[in-house]
Amino acid sequence: MNVQPITDQELISRYLAGHQSSLEKLIRRHKNRVFAYILMIVKDKELAEDLFQDTFIKVINTIRSGSYKEEGKFIQWVMRIAHNLIIDYFRKSKRIPFVENGDDYDIFDRVRIPVESVEQKLITDQIHEDVKKLIEYLPREQKEVLIMRHYGDMSFKDIAEQTNVSINTALGRMRYALINLRKLVDEKEIILTV
Repeated sequence: MNVQPITDQELISRYLAGHQSSLEKLIRRHKNRVFAYILMIVKDKELAEDLFQDTFIKVINTIRSGSYKEEGKFIQWVMRIAHNLIIDYFRKSKRIPFVENGDDYDIFDRVRIPVESVEQKLITDQIHEDVKKLIEYLPREQKEVLIMRHYGDMSFKDIAEQTNVSINTALGRMRYALINLRKLVDEKEIILTV
């Protein structure tokens, strides 16, 4: 007998119905990925633990208040909260890290977060918005893999499982997504450096 695992949305509904253990299951399900992402950026275990706690406090408060709207995957929403808390922390402490990507060229390596001036921050924000708009032009499969990888910080193994394709197919879709983004940058003459 093939038993389907309980979805994140079902766990949230059960928690809202008074089942505290559903929230614990939800946090346990995603804690390793969220913590690893935070630690990879901040490179400090204690700080990562603090930001991890802050992330799930915000998640819990949002769910409890009824403000959580399922507009995509729960984990992507949690990752976005974690990412925003990391950025807030670095803005307050005035130190922004840059994580290198090992590939030959990655369009996201060209988008850096400066702290020098308000003008540069506005330019960087515009670049991020331009890249997000360009992503919308990609075919659905390429867009899906790119968002999961760069915004959801998912491994290609997890992406393959989530989309029911092989790892090689997921890698290929990512490769074509980056190739197509480069073409779109050239076609639309967008400058991706500050």
